[in-house]
Amino acid sequence: MKRLKEAELFVLDMDGTLYLGESVLPGAIDFIHDLEKAGKCYIYLTNNSSRAGEDYIPRLRNLGFPCTKEQVFTSGMATAEYLLKTYPGRAVYPVGTLRFLMELGSYGIEFTEDDPAAVVVGFDRELTYAKLEKAVHFLRKGAAFVAANPDWVCPMPNDEVLPDCGSICALLTAASGKVPFYIGKPNRSMIDILSERTGVPNSKIVCVGDRLYTDIAVGVNAGALSALVLSGETADALLAGGVIEPDCVCPWVKEVGEALRY
Repeated sequence: MKRLKEAELFVLDMDGTLYLGESVLPGAIDFIHDLEKAGKCYIYLTNNSSRAGEDYIPRLRNLGFPCTKEQVFTSGMATAEYLLKTYPGRAVYPVGTLRFLMELGSYGIEFTEDDPAAVVVGFDRELTYAKLEKAVHFLRKGAAFVAANPDWVCPMPNDEVLPDCGSICALLTAASGKVPFYIGKPNRSMIDILSERTGVPNSKIVCVGDRLYTDIAVGVNAGALSALVLSGETADALLAGGVIEPDCVCPWVKEVGEALRY
């Protein structure tokens, strides 16, 4: 708890941590106010690559969360930065929503259906068989395989889930034999980018989320603190058998904020 109180930046997962679908989780907004009262900075960090970063500003505000443009960072944004560094001046073939494509395009990423440098996959809720067919073709012809996030599912209310980017990539791997390079959590690059932007060292960052294999693993991989909440995907049984160990575990995110009060 001492290290938690000494932390300067809280990196917050959203789906399954602060809300599920359109339902705000108990105490989540109070948690944000606790961070502000404690003088802590916070950034909403999501692996959800079906939306653009700017989409989260009105969404969060409508749900009651304070949010500015600088407080949102997505796996789509991190993917765009990776593509600019790894394939400068080269076009890619995207498999994703229109908003994912707009996010990449805002960074200057160009698209092509003629010999792309890479097939770039996101959480595509507008997926068609035609996209899959083209993606497999390009992968088999030698294009690199880049994916925004490894999540198998996106949690929804009433214990429902949606197939996420990781599930789409599993299909493409089965058909092409190629394995993707994942950009989002648990890849430490997202935390490293935020550390560079804010000037806060990784050791003073807390990663808060509901998934061991992404939200908590990214903290472990980046040398940051981690706080697991049991409001989303991770259940007690999974936690008991996991090899990834969070620094603290709370039923709801509100308990993380309450710990900062005392």
